[in-house]
Amino acid sequence: MPKILVIDDEKSIRNTLKDILEYEKFDVDLAADGFEGIEMAEHTKYDVILLDIKMPKMDGMEVLEKLLQDDPDNTIVMISGHGNIETAVDAIKKGAYDFISKPPDINRMLITIRNALDKTELVTETKALKRKVSKTYDMIGESQAITRIKEMIERVAPTDARIFITGPNGTGKELVARWLHELSNRSKGPFVEVNCAAIPSELIESELFGHEKGSFTSDIKQKKGNFELASGGTLFLDEIGDMSLAAQAKVLRALQENKITRVGGEKDITVDVRVVAATNKDIQKEIEKGNFREDLYHRLSVILIPVPSLNERIDDIPLLANHFLDQIIKEHSMPPKLFEDAALKALQKITWTGNIRELRNVVERLAILCDNKITHKDVETFAQPISGMSKS
Repeated sequence: MPKILVIDDEKSIRNTLKDILEYEKFDVDLAADGFEGIEMAEHTKYDVILLDIKMPKMDGMEVLEKLLQDDPDNTIVMISGHGNIETAVDAIKKGAYDFISKPPDINRMLITIRNALDKTELVTETKALKRKVSKTYDMIGESQAITRIKEMIERVAPTDARIFITGPNGTGKELVARWLHELSNRSKGPFVEVNCAAIPSELIESELFGHEKGSFTSDIKQKKGNFELASGGTLFLDEIGDMSLAAQAKVLRALQENKITRVGGEKDITVDVRVVAATNKDIQKEIEKGNFREDLYHRLSVILIPVPSLNERIDDIPLLANHFLDQIIKEHSMPPKLFEDAALKALQKITWTGNIRELRNVVERLAILCDNKITHKDVETFAQPISGMSKS
């Protein structure tokens, strides 16, 4: 049953609204002034708050600001016998959902409340979806190596320091980048990922910095680059070790000046972006070979986060395997399955050349091909890593 709070200094209005709303099957609480209403909203989550504007002790507009400061998701409908267009516009600008005049037209008021409830439900669903998305990027593990990474992320995420993530393919470098963004002050901004290894060298500059109309034969309109698209958020340059030297020079300038220029353009564009970079290459060797600019490396590597291979954190394999199994079962709508202890120990003996990505693939194969209880024999039969079970 939707819960509604009515904040109004007139007792007759409060009681009338309560009678009407309870008849419509709403659960209604009443507050005689702004202070009482704020206190009630601190202890109870209301789907909609009806708030009078002209009240003693504390004006309704002040109450509106306080309620939204305490919880920006509060859905508040202003009501007033002294309503005018200026007041209504001011209330909406300050975050009110809607404005209705006294005495309220009952049908209009009920429609407004129903619409406000739809908005509240949408906010709730959006939050649930965000939690689901965040759960997709859970950082699973309790080993010393992964604990150090979690501690490092918590320490550096709130800053704007540039971060360089290293580690073999499949270890979860993107996951580290996403958590850095999620825990940063930029979390409400965009997270833009660029796989530098997947973009041809002749197109990387256009991808990063955008281009003006007519820069290429087939382009008939202007295009924003990833630096612009990520402004206010985080730009994740994955596999930056594969970036061309020409593009590296432009990235260096962007980091130095917080400005970019589109391909074919002359105008400088200011960007506000945090750059997180990652590579699976030995970057020092790439610098020695002349494949990577040392000055760019120093610009990017204010904080270094090395991500260990799965073989360096085998204590986490049971946690990861069970996590992936639960995830896969839900994705494929399968009946519940579980690993025998011996099966988990068998997984720990495998040399994982593809790291966590390979482990997830193996768990998915086991979930699809095995019975409800996954055994040691199942792992021996279906895991089939390229390098074999060399640690056994």
